[in-house]
Amino acid sequence: MGLNTSHRPVTEEDYNRVRELHALGMGRNAIAREIDRAQRTVSVIAAELGLVFDTSMTEDATRARVAQLAALRADTAVDLHLDALRLTQQMWEPATVFNFGGKDNTFAHREVAEPPAADKKALMTAAGVALEKSLKLVPPADDAGAEDAKSMLGKLMVGLRAAYEEAAGEEAGEEAEGESP
Repeated sequence: MGLNTSHRPVTEEDYNRVRELHALGMGRNAIAREIDRAQRTVSVIAAELGLVFDTSMTEDATRARVAQLAALRADTAVDLHLDALRLTQQMWEPATVFNFGGKDNTFAHREVAEPPAADKKALMTAAGVALEKSLKLVPPADDAGAEDAKSMLGKLMVGLRAAYEEAAGEEAGEEAEGESP
């Protein structure tokens, strides 16, 4: 049956069918399809007959969708926090600097111990944006949690820096050993 586009008057038969199908436990949309009437028409008939449709399934489905969206927001917030961590780690890792230029538009590159200051600024900006978006998706429950998180991130950054310096020191030591007579 197709969508009723005509403006045919509601009949006693429509009232009887709505009452009958409602008693069978059918929902408003199913009844509308069955009697080839608009959902609003079925709602009006049901209201006039004092019939109420069970909305618990719709409410449960809505709650489930809301919970699913909350979980997705939380997952995305975690991903953004991890992205921020990876971006800040890159500030202290070896990098390749490069340039295109000259009249022949040549490509030149070299490895450096860590990115130049401008690149570090860009990495920190990107990390800050990721953290900001994460906090908008899932704001901290209270300030104490935020302070704990800041403290943890601070300790993590100190630890990463120490690990980097230790690794850099070992590399320097290996080079010195290789140069000795």
